[in-house]
Amino acid sequence: MLKQKTLKGSFSLCGKGLHTGLNLTVTFYPAEENHGYKIKRIDLPEQPVIDAIAENVVDTQRGTVLAKGDARVSTVEHAMAALYAHGIDNCLMEVNGPEFPILDGSAIEYIEKIKQVGIEEQNTPKDFYVIHNKIEVKDENSGSCITILPDEQFSITSMISFNSSVLSSSFATLDDMANFDKEIAASRTFAFVREIQPLLNAGLIKGGDLNNAIVIYEHKLPQEQLDQLADAIGAARLDANELGYIQTKPLVWQNEPARHKLLDIIGDMALIGRPIKGRIIATRPGHTINNKFARLMRKEIRMHSVQAPIYDPNKEPVMDINRIRELLPHRYPMQLVDKVIEVGGNYIVGVKNETSNEPFFQGHFPTEPVMPGVLQVEAMAQCGGLLVLSQVEDPEKWSTYFMKIDDVKFRQKVVPGDTLLFRVEMLGIPRRGIATMKGYIFVGENVVTEATFTAQIVKNK
Repeated sequence: MLKQKTLKGSFSLCGKGLHTGLNLTVTFYPAEENHGYKIKRIDLPEQPVIDAIAENVVDTQRGTVLAKGDARVSTVEHAMAALYAHGIDNCLMEVNGPEFPILDGSAIEYIEKIKQVGIEEQNTPKDFYVIHNKIEVKDENSGSCITILPDEQFSITSMISFNSSVLSSSFATLDDMANFDKEIAASRTFAFVREIQPLLNAGLIKGGDLNNAIVIYEHKLPQEQLDQLADAIGAARLDANELGYIQTKPLVWQNEPARHKLLDIIGDMALIGRPIKGRIIATRPGHTINNKFARLMRKEIRMHSVQAPIYDPNKEPVMDINRIRELLPHRYPMQLVDKVIEVGGNYIVGVKNETSNEPFFQGHFPTEPVMPGVLQVEAMAQCGGLLVLSQVEDPEKWSTYFMKIDDVKFRQKVVPGDTLLFRVEMLGIPRRGIATMKGYIFVGENVVTEATFTAQIVKNK
């Protein structure tokens, strides 16, 4: 089982802000388990802390802007992408101004620092949200669309399209986050010459120059106007008749803009607050559609905070009925686990197929068969017993017994034909032969029953 991660040590990066032009310092610190990403404005009197989540995004005009009350911090997406790509779940960031430094316009400097200080594995399991069905967000006006589909890991394809003779259509794909450093991290932000004057008029990109962005000159301008723009951003004057890319170093990749859009998507997806297993396909992405999608994902996660295990009946079980009988003393009609399909460090997944031949359906109830709730809890407990016994020597010599049952909830009926999936996890390390567990029963995607129970592990006489 993958565990949550944080930094082994702290690091700082200094540079000017893209929009404010201020000299800024951002420092990254390790954080405890389940801390998530948080940003502290240490330059403000109360030093407010902003949770880096999608609902706290207040502006997406030229970057992702987070806020809490009057405290704002912008241009966070490159740092977020670097943390997310390296599987870092918990981090506190302190910044002495209203934005993160733009650095060279990419995430590469964040990556280099993360590698220098190292990453530390924590004790709590990483809580992936697994995509089971297609989820999509569209913007009919802009033509932007983000779709996520089921996949075994997190992967992205980004497709961009502009009405431009220099940069028309392009795409980039990242199939494995392990390749982020060499394939995506160094891609720089970009802008069109036609966008520069409106941004300057809006009081933005005061720190923008050709060292931290790629500028695309696509439509001819009068030489005088182009010279004025060059002077405004501190760039050398160019021939107005030569269209193309303007930057201090050549493109790292021919599709660098598409790769940078992919980088931005990862940074904005980090604001979902949980790592995702799914494949994103983004058409004409931008921070606005990215944030709409991240908010939708957070809503989806709240609605399905506990996910059903993935059950493939074609796979060989971890424990079949014969092995279960070796470990548990239960026999017909009280053996309520048919097979175990997964065992992790602190959890187990079991299966029970309900048929109309179950003896309890004869009286519960003759005209409307329903599995008794007490037997559902018993089935979860048997699954938990298999988890406990799988971790002791000579498990055949031990048995588990109920001591306490708490917080039982029955959410819907269990009837003949249902396939029950049990997911039972330890709530701590067993001590003095006592184990406390949390169990769920799923039918399809839905939780039908849940309970917390404590069991005693006793050696057989």
